Amino acid sequence: MKTRFAAEAAANPLIPHTAELIVGFIAFTLLFLVLRKAVVPMFEKAFAARTEAIQGGIEKAERAQAEAAAALQSYTVQLADARGEATKIREEARVQGAAIIEDLRARAQEEAARITAQAHASIEAERQAAITSLRQEVGSLATDLASKIVGEALEDQARQSRVVDRFLEDLESAGSKEKAK
Repeated sequence: MKTRFAAEAAANPLIPHTAELIVGFIAFTLLFLVLRKAVVPMFEKAFAARTEAIQGGIEKAERAQAEAAAALQSYTVQLADARGEATKIREEARVQGAAIIEDLRARAQEEAARITAQAHASIEAERQAAITSLRQEVGSLATDLASKIVGEALEDQARQSRVVDRFLEDLESAGSKEKAK
């Protein structure tokens, strides 16, 4: 029976031979040492470089973000100042516009008053000229009429003037009485 177990033990493919175990262990140790000496430092160096690059990028991004925040704050302040100045300029322009409008209105009123005064003076002068012309016309007609009615010549200038003035006064008093009614 012993031989049977021994033969079965030797023939079992799952259990490796001792020589294979020793050769496998030596090969694994050599491979481990080579990888540890040559490959692992390259991976470590690549990982370190990558970590530094990422860390540098993060720091650079943080600096850029801080600069952008500072620039945004500066632009916000400048924009607020510009808005305040624009408001002040608009207010000054509104005040100046109101002053200009008031000045133009005053000038227009002065010009209108001057034109009105000139028109009144012109109308009064024309009225006086018309009254004078009318008096002369009415006087000459009244004199001619009175000469024909009375049969006496009213050639005398003083007499003619008195007759015309009396006639006009009678007309005015008659017109006043009619207006009173």
